[in-house]
Amino acid sequence: MKFDPRAGEDTLWRYADALAVPDLGLTLGEGRTPLIRASAEGEDGLLLKVEYASPTGSFKDRGAVTLITLARLLGAERVVADSSGNAGTAMAAYAARAGLRAEIFVPGGTSGKKLEQILGHGAEVVVVEGSREDTAEAAAARVKETGAFYASHVYNPFFHDGVKTYALEIFERLGAAPATLVLPAGNGTLVIGAHLGFTALREAGLVDRIPRIVAVQAERCAPVAAAYASGATEVPPIRPGPTAAEGIAIAAPARGPRMLEIVRETGGMVITVSEDEIAAAHATLAARGLWVEPTGAVAYAAARRPMPGTAPGEIVVAPLCGSGLKASL
Repeated sequence: MKFDPRAGEDTLWRYADALAVPDLGLTLGEGRTPLIRASAEGEDGLLLKVEYASPTGSFKDRGAVTLITLARLLGAERVVADSSGNAGTAMAAYAARAGLRAEIFVPGGTSGKKLEQILGHGAEVVVVEGSREDTAEAAAARVKETGAFYASHVYNPFFHDGVKTYALEIFERLGAAPATLVLPAGNGTLVIGAHLGFTALREAGLVDRIPRIVAVQAERCAPVAAAYASGATEVPPIRPGPTAAEGIAIAAPARGPRMLEIVRETGGMVITVSEDEIAAAHATLAARGLWVEPTGAVAYAAARRPMPGTAPGEIVVAPLCGSGLKASL
């Protein structure tokens, strides 16, 4: 990977030389999100990356811009995506910007505000009354039927390639790798993308290690945490309970095995947070001027705890992934 940020470029394409798709001019101003202290007093080494400052209100814009750029490059006219909300809104927005038609499959129970956003961008919404996995199957069937471009944030590596800029921005801001990344884990796009970015930086000789990656799940829907605790390498599906963290409520994550590999390779762990912890973290963030959706409070809820293996004063970075304007407690 070549790391040569473009001077004066304030979008994700600042890192065009490090990306797998060319810059075709598609952008909504994504990337370059703030990295701030967790509190005015500065909680010991904890920094928050304000991903909800992204154009559609979540980090999914990073992957959407590269994936929709790929769709344009391949001459696609229509894209199909499946999502619990944020990836769908990002795909709808970037497809609209690129002049492509979009069909977004979402599970029943998806936040009404997210549905309004998807529809507002001109995409067609298909609500699947079933699990998140049923939604993905319905989208895949639609792709097979129509031949549309499958804009999958779960399977397509070009989406993860865009998300790796999360890591590149942290490195550029700090001039080093933080000790630990605390990341929400549903389908694993941020876990995989952040790991990809720091791996590329290490291979380029710019950092000497990849940060310890701590993946966080809601206690009521934690298949990866259960597999990690048992020492498994596969992630059996579970029967989930209701959780405020709808964005990571994935009962059978397709990239679960890869998340386990990343966590173990980096000396990290998979942990869970309770509904009470999510609510408390959400309230604390709001009291500090940071308005996130409940899923966006998950990583902070975990990062407030002492991180095993992280020495006092070492830098820990957690994202605030989704805007509170999308969903609320």
